[in-house]
Amino acid sequence: MGFKEVMETMLTYEALLDQNLDWALNEGSMHFEGNNAVHKTLRGIATRLEELHVDYAIAGGMALFFQGFRRFTEDVDVLVTREGLALLHEELEGRGYVRPFAASKNLRDAETRVKIDFLIAGQFPGDGKPGPIAFPLPQDASEEVNGVRVLKLEPLIELKLASGQASHRGGDLNDVQRLIQSLKLPLDFADRLNPSVRAAYAAKWNDAQIASQEE
Repeated sequence: MGFKEVMETMLTYEALLDQNLDWALNEGSMHFEGNNAVHKTLRGIATRLEELHVDYAIAGGMALFFQGFRRFTEDVDVLVTREGLALLHEELEGRGYVRPFAASKNLRDAETRVKIDFLIAGQFPGDGKPGPIAFPLPQDASEEVNGVRVLKLEPLIELKLASGQASHRGGDLNDVQRLIQSLKLPLDFADRLNPSVRAAYAAKWNDAQIASQEE
């Protein structure tokens, strides 16, 4: 049985979380200490991308974590270029990483079983339809935080707000609200964002003030 076939018979990280409550609670606790399987996966893929000289930026829930809003997440989102994606698949697939299914652009860490979702610069967040905000080039929109490249706060919030316009992505708007609360961002932070999402930011800022008063 080959590497791919072996991986397909193993439980995913998500399945392990569902199967064992005690293990899931321990993973959650370790996550907030920066020491669980998701953090290990992030560090591992960041190291490999650095070695391959592939431009990248950590996005999604782990970018929120590094930027100041700490919540649990069960995967790692990584922004890359289309060329970078092709190179990393060529170099990493079957060498500690495997595709979740044959046509997937994503990978799964063979050791931790955590999925790595790749976002492609130039594509669009949310429902994927063309709009005023696209995934940026990672080198233009990232900064180093604790040794890894992470989306800067402005593009992270822009992408979350744009994605949240899709009916099935309401969680992204909640992420912005919680980030506003955690960092105590001002209303005029909206001036630093793309005009297309300034009203959405203002709405979540107002929600954050109400939520803070109720806590």
